[in-house]
Amino acid sequence: MREPVDSMTASDSTRIVIADDHPLFRDALRQAVASIMPAQIDEAGTFEELTARLEQEADVDLILLDLSMPGISGFSGLIYLRAQYSAIPVVVVSASDDVATIRRSMDFGASGFIPKRLGVDALRTAILKVIEGDIWIPPDVDLSAAADPEMTRLRDRLVTLTPQQVRVLMMLSEGLLNKQIAYELGVSEATIKAHVSAILQKLGVDSRTQAVIAAARIAGDQWRQSEPSAG
Repeated sequence: MREPVDSMTASDSTRIVIADDHPLFRDALRQAVASIMPAQIDEAGTFEELTARLEQEADVDLILLDLSMPGISGFSGLIYLRAQYSAIPVVVVSASDDVATIRRSMDFGASGFIPKRLGVDALRTAILKVIEGDIWIPPDVDLSAAADPEMTRLRDRLVTLTPQQVRVLMMLSEGLLNKQIAYELGVSEATIKAHVSAILQKLGVDSRTQAVIAAARIAGDQWRQSEPSAG
C-alpha cells in the first residue's frame, strides 16, 4: 500500500496528476496544490493523456480526476483507474456534486470528492486532507442514508470487471463496433468478442444493449449512453 504523504516532509518527488479538460480549473488546482506542498504536478486534458502518462510512469501519489472529460463519461474513468492502478489514490473533482454522485464516487473507490464550486481556500483544505491520508467529502453531505439495494448489486458486479473489460464497456457505451474496439485497443476482434461475453456474464445481462443500459443506470446522467450496434 502506498503510504500517505506527509505534507510537512513532502518534496519535489511527490507527484500529482490533475486530469481535467478545463485549463483554467487545472490552473486553480495547481495553485491550490502548490500552496500546500512542493510537488511535481502533471496535467492531462483528456483521459487518453492521463493513461499515457501513467503507462510511462505509474509512481504517482495522487490523481485529481474530473468525472466528465474527453475519453470518459461518468464513473468509467474512475472504475478503470481503480482496477488498473489500485495503489494510486484518486480524488474526484466534479461540477456534479449531488449526494448520489458523491456516494457512487466513494463506492467506486475514490479517496475523496471535491466539488468544483469550492474556492481555492476550500480546495486547498480538501486536497491537504487527502494528501495526509484522510477521506474528504463536503462537510454538508450526509452519506449515511441507506443505499438502493439494486444499485448496490449492480455496482458490485461492475467492479468485478478487469481493466481491459472496463475499457471495452466504455467503448460499447460510445456505440463502437467490435472491429472498431479491436482496432483502438490493438487486439483481435475475437479477443473483443471474448471480453464482451465476459462482460455480459459478470453483469448478468444477455446483450450488449443491456450491458450499456446497466452501466448507464448506475452512472445516472454521468455515463453517456449510446445504442450499441451488434457488430
